[in-house]
Amino acid sequence: MGFVEGKVALVTGAASGIGRAAAQIFAREGARVLVADVDRDDLAETEAMVAALGADVLAHPADVSDEASVAGMVVAAVARWGRLDCAFNNAGISDTTSAFESLSLEAWNRMIAVNLTGVFLCMQHEIRQMKRQEPEGELRGAICNTSSGAGIIGARGLPHYTAAKHGVLGLTKVAAQELYKVGIRVNAVCPGMTESKMTAAFAAEDNAITRAVMRHLPGGRMGRPEEVAEAAVWLCSPLAGFVSGESMLVDGSQVSR
Repeated sequence: MGFVEGKVALVTGAASGIGRAAAQIFAREGARVLVADVDRDDLAETEAMVAALGADVLAHPADVSDEASVAGMVVAAVARWGRLDCAFNNAGISDTTSAFESLSLEAWNRMIAVNLTGVFLCMQHEIRQMKRQEPEGELRGAICNTSSGAGIIGARGLPHYTAAKHGVLGLTKVAAQELYKVGIRVNAVCPGMTESKMTAAFAAEDNAITRAVMRHLPGGRMGRPEEVAEAAVWLCSPLAGFVSGESMLVDGSQVSR
């Protein structure tokens, strides 16, 4: 048996990278999985990959910055399987680097809408559903949010990304304190530089900040999506039953160096 056998899991940002890897690992470990993303084409590819593992999977296009879309995503999971046990709020965006004083308000607002408000909205609707359902054992559900090493320290040239990812850890801690007593655990993973479309775009930038970051990657490499996803799925599993409020760095010691 897998360590989330029979659970219902929801993964946002599932069209690629860490989200796609997490969907596959949830499936491998026995969960039924709703995969969500704004990218319909790549989302369909993720759905096919998860189905190939023999899992019950549903693809649901969703924009986490839109509350109606988030609500519909949670409703779709419950309509299909009757409950929601695990949620991995992973959807996010990055941006090119900018001097602090040059960052546009438009770029700031877009970043906060997706990377912070999006997590807030997902958590609200997931929590409401988990509170309504009967617990399995002592727990009603588990939530894991994707923050970043930039949620722990500042990321030069990315003030909006840094602010959003610090905010995700704040939401995680407040929700964890409030909800453990009703059987809902809330944690976060903080990836370092991880292979993805988003980090490939960052790595392609030819500026001093990017070169410095790439030069100091631990072990001389980025992390692999599955290395982060394994941690996120574990945090959502009964194996982490007494873990809540954790901000887990998954970065090969990049921040702790």
